[in-house]
Formats: sequence, structure tokens, C-alpha cells
Amino acid sequence: MSGVTITAGWSFSGGITMTEAPPPSENTAAWFAGGQPSGGLSTVDRITFATDTATASVRGPLSGGRAYFAAAGNFTDGWFGGGYSGGPLSKVDRITYATDTATSSVRGPLSLARYSLAAAGNTTDGWFGAGYNASARSTVDRITYATDTATASTRGPLSQARNTLAAAGNTTDAWFGGGAGNKSTVDRITYATDTATASARGPLSLGRQGLAAAGNSTDAWFGGGYNASTRSTVDRITYATDTATASVRGSLSSVRYALAAAGSSTDAWFGGGRTGPVSIVNRITYATDTATASVRGPLSGGRSYLAAAGGIQ
Repeated sequence: MSGVTITAGWSFSGGITMTEAPPPSENTAAWFAGGQPSGGLSTVDRITFATDTATASVRGPLSGGRAYFAAAGNFTDGWFGGGYSGGPLSKVDRITYATDTATSSVRGPLSLARYSLAAAGNTTDGWFGAGYNASARSTVDRITYATDTATASTRGPLSQARNTLAAAGNTTDAWFGGGAGNKSTVDRITYATDTATASARGPLSLGRQGLAAAGNSTDAWFGGGYNASTRSTVDRITYATDTATASVRGSLSSVRYALAAAGSSTDAWFGGGRTGPVSIVNRITYATDTATASVRGPLSGGRSYLAAAGGIQ
């Protein structure tokens, strides 16, 4: 194109190049789903980060009520797997964020029905680890998002069997921490070599169960939990020095366990939990994480043993 001339004023020479805006690369919202009471809820709440002082909005439900499950996702979708509703479940639901008023779709199941598991993932896959089915499990399943109608594939196990733990990760690795029996163990799964047994890293500052976790590219924050009493403790794992004991940061605004968490590159939102159940949502701002977490707008109702994933609204 040699140029475009607009009469009576402006002349443009050398052509016009049209480029598409780059795709979004930052989570803008989190979806908190399911939980107790009433034997397992199907409710899904969406927290929009930019307006997080408002009460979370109710979106389309899960395919069925459940609690004690886990979630991982990418920018466009969240996968909610396992759990308990009358017995252990292997079911996986996918929430498509762009159409989140619809009922979530059922995808291929986990390899083993179980509850009280944890999950973390990257843009292409989610790793669902540990849980309980007759006994504590070390099983790790990988859901490949592009082929999510297939049964999840079994990968290398965690270093020990456990349940009621939490997980967070970045693009290359996931860290699974805590667990029933007040464990402080942290395991790292390296995605590129995920057929190997997960490697044990530096422990949490306090062994506990029923905690939640969220992170960004460099660190993960593990908050709440139970150890002899309900806790508000927040630990930070710095990935680059993950053989060290996790550092204690500013606490949640109140003691609780059986909560869920999701985040962005700058903040994490911890919602729900017991005692209660409660609808409290706390926000941890990573840059000022020695401060007590701030209270934000609540979930639409009190609940515990729920799951959460973040993405783009």
C-alpha cells in the first residue's frame, strides 16, 4: 500500500498497519464454588478483583453439590475435581469464565475418586494431588485442558500420602503443603518431569491442615488451617529458596480453616471457611504481606470446604 490521502487536510504515507491487542495476561476475577453446609452446595460465586468490596456475585452452579474438592485453571476456564457428596467423587466440572451463568460442564474424571485433595496448574494442565479414599493418598492426576474429556492421567506421587492440604504454583512447578495430622511437609512437583516422585522442600512454619494457598510467579502464600486450634497464620514460600522453612507473614483477619484461595500476580483472596461456616473474604497484597490481610466484600453466603480458581472475567 503506497499511502492513504484524505482530502481537505491530512495525508498519511507509507501505509497503515493494523495490529491486534495482545491477549490479557493477568487474572481479573476468582470463582469460589461448592462447599458445606447442607451436605454439599453447587453455588458458584465470582469475586471481581477491581470491585472486591462488593458482595460476590452468584453465577451458574456446578453440575451437582459437593464439598472437600479442589480446583485449578487458566485464564479462560477452571476445573473443579474430586470431592465428597454421599461418598468420594472422581467428577470434574469445568467452568468457562466467559459463559459463567451456565451450569458447569462435566469433563473426564480423575483416575481415583477422592476428597480433601489439592490442585495447582499452569496455562495447559492442572495437577490434582493427594486426598482421601479409605485411606490417605499420595496420588497425583494431571488434567490436560485441551483433552479434558479423557480420564486424568496418573503422574508421579507426592512424597507421602496425605489429605486436607493446599497447593499453589507457577508456570513450571507446584508446591503442595500441609495436611491432616498437622503436617508441615511441602512437596514440589516439577511439571516437565512429573512422572517422578515429588521432591520434599523446606517445611511450613507450622504443621496444619485445612489451609488454603495462592501464589504468583515467584512466591506462594499458605493461609489459615487447624493445629490444636484454628489458625490465622500465613506462610510465604519463596520458590527460589524453597529448601528453607516458609516465612511467617501478616495473618488473616480472623482464625479459620477449610477455606479456599485464588489470586493474581499482585494479590490473593482467601474466602469462606470455619468456624462458622463464614462468608469472610480477606485480600493479601503481596507487596505489603507483613500487614494483616484486609477484609473485602463477602461471599454470597457462609460456607466451608469449598474450592476456588482464578482467571479473566
